[in-house]
Amino acid sequence: MTIIQRLNANSSFKAVGGFASAAIVLFGIAPAALSDFRLSLLAKFLCFAIVAVGIGLAWGRGGMLTLGQGVFFGIGAYIMAMHMQMADAAKAHEDVPEFMSIAGISELPSYWQPFASAPVAILGILVLPAAVAAVLGFGVFKRRVKGAYFAILSQALAAALAILLTGQQTIGGFTGLSDFKTFFGFRLDDPVNRRMLFFIAAGALLVVVAVARQLMNSRYGELLVAVRDQEERVRFLGYDPANIKIVAYVVAAFFAGIAGALFTPIVGIISPADIGVVPSIAFLIGVAIGGRTTLLGPVLGAIGVAWAQTTLSENFPSGWTYIQGALFIVVVGFLPAGLVGLWPMARQLGERFRPAKPEGPSVGAGAAIVASVMSTGAAADDEVKVQA
Repeated sequence: MTIIQRLNANSSFKAVGGFASAAIVLFGIAPAALSDFRLSLLAKFLCFAIVAVGIGLAWGRGGMLTLGQGVFFGIGAYIMAMHMQMADAAKAHEDVPEFMSIAGISELPSYWQPFASAPVAILGILVLPAAVAAVLGFGVFKRRVKGAYFAILSQALAAALAILLTGQQTIGGFTGLSDFKTFFGFRLDDPVNRRMLFFIAAGALLVVVAVARQLMNSRYGELLVAVRDQEERVRFLGYDPANIKIVAYVVAAFFAGIAGALFTPIVGIISPADIGVVPSIAFLIGVAIGGRTTLLGPVLGAIGVAWAQTTLSENFPSGWTYIQGALFIVVVGFLPAGLVGLWPMARQLGERFRPAKPEGPSVGAGAAIVASVMSTGAAADDEVKVQA
């Protein structure tokens, strides 16, 4: 076996090579080849990819159809937006953010005040989405709610959160929060800082993919797949499938909260329209198209679908929704493994239609034939001598 074959056989070397290639593309090629506008768009797509990694873990490996990831995405996004609004107000020596002054609100709401501190805001982004998912998961999975019922419940939660935020004027209402000027002290109108946001999103995506890979290849990952395929057998073996599902659901929410927190300064606005039912389904479509059971399929699917939406919407504003729906139907109906599964299918078809090689006698077979002929000739000579 050659050195190259040994490296290919070792999954750890493959992973290192893959992460190195991704780092070169994200930190070297993309900043050099894309304009500032396109790089900012790619940073936005990377946020969607972070959410998709969590959905791939929960849905692709755990079988949980999560239609409400917009809830956890929105929690992280709004916490970051609230901190940025209060930081801008403090820099301008104002008691409340500008949109509150316009709406006639002169006192900062009590639930805003803790997030004025940067450490508390970061802690909230990391903890609150996971805590909410833990509470919801405990209440749902311990009662053995699964399948379509869980999907409908998660979607209803996303719709409820969007409706709740729409009616809250102290958090921006229907228009949401926007017009951010700084990000932890760095001005957002500086192109250098905008590029730094892209690098932060790229680094976060690589870390999230590494964590997901470790979980998938661990003993827990095997249990998660077993729960997806044979939940009752896993329970018979002494494991609680609810606890296994809760962990995957919490990890997916943790990833979504980070993605939402990065989305807010990158895009410059967060509103109920970004976290409701439609965005949650869009996250799921990207994962399904890319390939939900693989590690990189959700990432590539989320980025590809977001890029196609941006590109095609510029040329066909009213046709992208139909294109997206048709693509989703084709993938679900004919490519259950997603677009990532096209390459294995092509290899199988190539092997099936490859012409068979002509079979000929091998060296061992030829030697056996020669030995048989020689032994037959020797026996005939002995017989002639005996008769004489």
